[in-house]
Amino acid sequence: MDEAVVLLVITGALAVTAVARHWDLPAPLLLVVVGLGVSLIPAVPHVELAPEVLLGVILPPLLFSAATGSSYQDFRTSLNAIVRLGVGLVVVTALAVAWVATILLPDLPFAAALVLGAVVAPPDAVSAAAVGRRLGLPRRVMTLLGGESLINDATSLTLYKVALAGVATGAWVWTEGIGVFALAVVVGVGIGLVMGIGMHAARLRLADPLLTSVAGIILPFAAYWIAEELSGSGVLAVVAAGLYLGHTAPTAGYETRLVEEPLWDSLDLLLEAITFALIGLQLKFVVQTVVTSDEGLRTAVWVSLAALAVTMAIRPVYVFATSWLDRVHLPGSKRSRADELGWRESLVVSSAGMRGVVTLAAAAAIPATLGGAEFPGRATIQLAAFTVAIGTLLLQGATLPWVIRRLGVGGEDEAASDAAEEARVRRLMAEAQAETISRATKEWAPLIGEEKAEATRAAMSAAIVGRAQAAARLLSPESEAEEPAEQAPSRARPTGGRAYPMARLGDRSDDLRRLRALRADMNRAQRQVLVDERDAGRLNETVMRRILRELDIEAEALAESWVNRI
Repeated sequence: MDEAVVLLVITGALAVTAVARHWDLPAPLLLVVVGLGVSLIPAVPHVELAPEVLLGVILPPLLFSAATGSSYQDFRTSLNAIVRLGVGLVVVTALAVAWVATILLPDLPFAAALVLGAVVAPPDAVSAAAVGRRLGLPRRVMTLLGGESLINDATSLTLYKVALAGVATGAWVWTEGIGVFALAVVVGVGIGLVMGIGMHAARLRLADPLLTSVAGIILPFAAYWIAEELSGSGVLAVVAAGLYLGHTAPTAGYETRLVEEPLWDSLDLLLEAITFALIGLQLKFVVQTVVTSDEGLRTAVWVSLAALAVTMAIRPVYVFATSWLDRVHLPGSKRSRADELGWRESLVVSSAGMRGVVTLAAAAAIPATLGGAEFPGRATIQLAAFTVAIGTLLLQGATLPWVIRRLGVGGEDEAASDAAEEARVRRLMAEAQAETISRATKEWAPLIGEEKAEATRAAMSAAIVGRAQAAARLLSPESEAEEPAEQAPSRARPTGGRAYPMARLGDRSDDLRRLRALRADMNRAQRQVLVDERDAGRLNETVMRRILRELDIEAEALAESWVNRI
């Protein structure tokens, strides 16, 4: 593809995305519609990226970013439902589409039909997640949609490989397919965890946020390519590495987190814009290919519409018919009855079946010839895949906001629960800071005197605990915000009965260095409270990350200036 065309596509996709963000519209949907319109202009050339670029370059960073931003805690809670949709629904959808395709095209081998089923089976949660965040879907619904998208790509791409092998050999063996899938899971997850652990160790030892951020960008590509080379699932390797690094991120340096967050947000926006723009731009040229194929346009259109109808119809049937499986305890899951989806939430999940980058890339990657012969029904399969991708984006993407509003599904209860959790953990953080101050002032006493050290401890503890109590009451007015007696502001008095202003401690450079070191210790103590509470299951990941960002910004300010805001 010409470099100027690539630049025009990127510029146009970003411009459309800017319009969508300004008017609060779903960007994926608008990008597809505009791409379709632009593709009909006679002078527009065929804009196409190689399949290996889509699967090996665009997909890994998108998956990695989604995985690092996901909550491992919530992922474990929803593991039953994630596996049910990410594996079971993909297999059922692929088989159903393949069965319908063989009915409409009797001469199409089942393995070739299964290639079509595998291509259209995995939903892409990008557009659904964008709508859900904007409309405030409950966290358990967002976790399910995000978790499903993290593993359904691995399921579909593994099934896709097995089906391609069946087309090449002319034989279809279920046991062989199961073996390939098992190998892909074990190798993929193993490589991802090894690379994630190694990357985390490097983050802890390298005090260079730019270097570790660059290494973090390279990691998803390396994990994907190495896993694929070793017959593993590159998708699962990327997801495993991302989940591990996202879970362990709070123990790494604040500099890396502050650098990586805007970097990955920008990269996600760019790659998603390019992907959905390409989906819209491709359809006209796929139709032109079908016109010259053996099946003909009429037959291909019928197959495409049937594939779209099956993929859209089977999702709600499967979601409701298998909901009881969520009550089956899987190893590693931590599900409770409170986490189960109600019928309204299940209906929202049923409506969020939009297809995206994997469908586009896998359809484009179907070889023209395989095993020395033409791939049977290739043009028809590609048209059906693009029809399903565009049809689900336009139909389900356009109606999903209406479904959410109509059903009244929201996260108001979670917002109140998050506020209560934040109020409680802020009090714990204040106590941790007060304990840190007490230890430090005991060490200062021989240097600055017992009376001055106690005055400093009392004044600093009073300010910190008082601020935490005020924040707790604002966040959760009905909660009991009792303060420890020894740390209460009204009782924070020096032992000699004479208060020392905080400025007196900052008269000397040695004192300033002590204050700065103390503030850094207090910041670390607060971060440790967050991690401990999260790991104990008493603090949600979303709340933890929100407070953690405050601490990171505070730590950065402390590193830039000696001024300490106590």
